[in-house]
Amino acid sequence: MKRARIKEKIYQGIFTVLAFASLVFLVGIVIVLFKEGLPIFKRVSISQFLFGQNWYPTYSTPEFGILPLILASVWVTLGAVIVCVPLGVGSALYLHELAGHKQRTILKPLVELLASIPSVVYGFFGMVILTPFLQNLFHLPTGLTALNASLILGIMATPTVCSLADDALSYVPKSFREASFAVGANRWQTLTQVVIPAAGSGISTAIILGMSRAIGETMTVLMVSGGAAVIPHSYLEPVRPMTAAIAAEMGEAPMGGDHYHALFAIALVLFLTTFVFNIVAEFISRRFRIKLGLSG
Repeated sequence: MKRARIKEKIYQGIFTVLAFASLVFLVGIVIVLFKEGLPIFKRVSISQFLFGQNWYPTYSTPEFGILPLILASVWVTLGAVIVCVPLGVGSALYLHELAGHKQRTILKPLVELLASIPSVVYGFFGMVILTPFLQNLFHLPTGLTALNASLILGIMATPTVCSLADDALSYVPKSFREASFAVGANRWQTLTQVVIPAAGSGISTAIILGMSRAIGETMTVLMVSGGAAVIPHSYLEPVRPMTAAIAAEMGEAPMGGDHYHALFAIALVLFLTTFVFNIVAEFISRRFRIKLGLSG
């Protein structure tokens, strides 16, 4: 009996350490980002850094304005959302509400398989297939544009949105659907007026996390966005999102220099952005779970 209690305490200690390990790593990442990113603000002010329109970190008179990089990330992310929300939510609705058991058995793993494909493979697909197609379609000098990056990122984020939206739909009680059918509503009315509103918070969470997936992607946007650090005016122009700038320039930035610290500051901006997205998603998800718990 005593030996069993000792083993139980050992296992409890091991799992406690593992649980807090992620917190330790997170704190370490935050400390490094602040330590390496904040020194750039001795060189430029926060407003100049965030809203400056010129990113020329290697010039004789360097400029560290990341507004073109921020706007590129915003444009690409919004384009990806326009792609992944209809595909992801529509797929989840079909799989959960309309597809038969055999169809769901086949389609569900296929959708989730997209999430396991390495991002570099998506990048190669964008470069080899989508780039020349867009270039010929719109008669562009290059097909490496914000539109290209948006389409590829939208496809990449679709499994995330689909899986989380499907989970949200599965939490809607069957009694909601049965009550809707009992008062004479058809399947489409039940879907649009009962099921989707009931799962609305969960679907919103799926969309927000899909945005986080898109805004944090690196390799794909580096390969297909074009790499031009200019303020975008059209989806048919090359852009350089923040993640692409970090990946492309970190190898050539002298350690401890202004360029090096500026790239860490960009990473800090990205971290804070995705952190806010995840907090909002968790807040919405928690309200969704509480609402369903009260309704049950």
